[in-house]
Amino acid sequence: MDQLNLPPRVNKTALCFILLGLLSLLGGALFGCVAAIQFVYPDFAKFLPFFKNRPLHVSLVISWIFLSSIGGIYYYLPNSIKGVWHTFKMQKAHLILFFVTGICILICYIIGVFGGREYWEYPPVFSIFIILTWIIFAINFFLSIKNHQGRWPVYIWMWATGVIFFIITFSESNLWLLPAIRNDPIRDITIQWKAYGSLIGSWNMLVYGTGIFLMERISGNTNLARSKSAFLLYLLGLVNLLFGWAHHIYVVPISPVIRDISYAVSMSEWILLFRIIYNWRKTVDKSRKHLWSFSFRFILSSDVWIFLNIILALLISIPAINVYTHGTHITVAHAMGSTIGINTMILLASCFYIVNESSPNKVNKSRLELSGWFILNISLLFFWLTLIIAGIKKGVLTTQGISFAEIMEAISPYLKVFAFTGIGIFIGLSLLLVPLSIRLFRTIITSQASLSV
Repeated sequence: MDQLNLPPRVNKTALCFILLGLLSLLGGALFGCVAAIQFVYPDFAKFLPFFKNRPLHVSLVISWIFLSSIGGIYYYLPNSIKGVWHTFKMQKAHLILFFVTGICILICYIIGVFGGREYWEYPPVFSIFIILTWIIFAINFFLSIKNHQGRWPVYIWMWATGVIFFIITFSESNLWLLPAIRNDPIRDITIQWKAYGSLIGSWNMLVYGTGIFLMERISGNTNLARSKSAFLLYLLGLVNLLFGWAHHIYVVPISPVIRDISYAVSMSEWILLFRIIYNWRKTVDKSRKHLWSFSFRFILSSDVWIFLNIILALLISIPAINVYTHGTHITVAHAMGSTIGINTMILLASCFYIVNESSPNKVNKSRLELSGWFILNISLLFFWLTLIIAGIKKGVLTTQGISFAEIMEAISPYLKVFAFTGIGIFIGLSLLLVPLSIRLFRTIITSQASLSV
C-alpha cells in the first residue's frame, strides 16, 4: 500500500467509545419508539412490555451521552494539552468495564430483574462498577493534565468539573439505600431530585466542554476557549450544577434562599451558551463551513433548540406555573428538548467531526444523511410541541377534579401524535447513525494504533 494512502493513526479506544455511543443512541431511540407506541396502544409488542422498554430506552440514551462525551475527551485531550494520555491501559480497562457492566444491566432489564430507582432501575450492586469506571477515568484524566503548561482552556475546566461532580452526585443518588434516608420521605425525595439535577449538570459540563472545543477547532479561533464569555458560561454552569436543581422541587420544604438562587440561575447558562454559538457562527468562513458541514449543521441545530428550551424552561421555572406543570408531559418536553435538541445535537457534531478527521475517506454530506438531519429536527419539533400541548391540557384538567382516567382519555389524541413523531425521530437518527457507524467501524478496523495515547 502506498504510504500516502495509509489510514491515519488514531486512538482506537476513543473510537470504540464513540461507536458504542452511536449504537446506544440507535438502540435507545428504538426502545423509546416502541415504548411511546405501547403508552398509547398497550397491547403492542407484548413480548417486551412497557415496564422493560422504558428503562432500556432511558439507560441507553444516558449511556450515549456518557460514551460519546468520554470518547470525545479521549480523542481530543492530547491535542488540547499538546501531550499524551498518562496510560493507555486504563483507557482499555475503562472501556471493558463500562461495556461489561452495561451489557449486564441490559440483560437484567430484559429478564425483568430490577431493584433501583428512576433512571437507575437496575440492581444497585451495579452502581459500584459504574463508580469504578469513573474513578479510573478521573485518575487517568488528572494525571494526564497535571503537567499542562499555561492556563487551562475552559473546556478542560468543564471536563474536569464534570468528571468530579459525576462521581459525587452519582454517589449521592444512591443514598436512598441507607435506611435513614429511605425511611424519611421528605429527605428522600429532596436528596433524590437534588442528586439528579446536579447529575445532569455534571454531564452538561462534559457536553458543553466538547461543544466549545469543537467550535474552536472548526473556526480555528483559539481565543474562543479562553474568552470571558466562555469562562462566564463555565461559572454559570457550576452555579447551576450546585443550585439549579431546586426548581424541580418547589413543592418540597427547602430553604427559600436556595429556591431563589435556583430561579435566578436556572436559565442563565443556556442564554449565554446561545449567545456564544450565535456569535461563533459568524466567525466561521465558508470554506470551513463546507469542510465540517455536518458538525456545523448540528451545532446550529443545538442553538435553535437552546433558544426554544430557554423559553419553555423560563416559564416552567416560575413557581406558580411549576406547581401545575411539574410531572406533566411538559416536563418530558423540557427533558427531551435538552437531551435530544441540545446535548445530542452537540455530541453528533462531535461524532461527525471525529469520523471525518480520523477516516482515510473524508465524510462528505450525502442526500441520505441530509434527509436524516432534516427528518430528525422536524420530527423533534412536532414531538416537543405535542408534549407541551398534552401537558397544558393535563395541567388544566387536573385542577378541575377530573379523574386520571378521564384526563388520559382527553389527551390521548395528542399522545398518538407524540408516538408517531417518535417514529420520525427514530427514522431520522437511523439515516444518520447507520452509515456513520459503518464508517467508524471500518476506521477502527483499518487504522493503526495512535502513538500519542
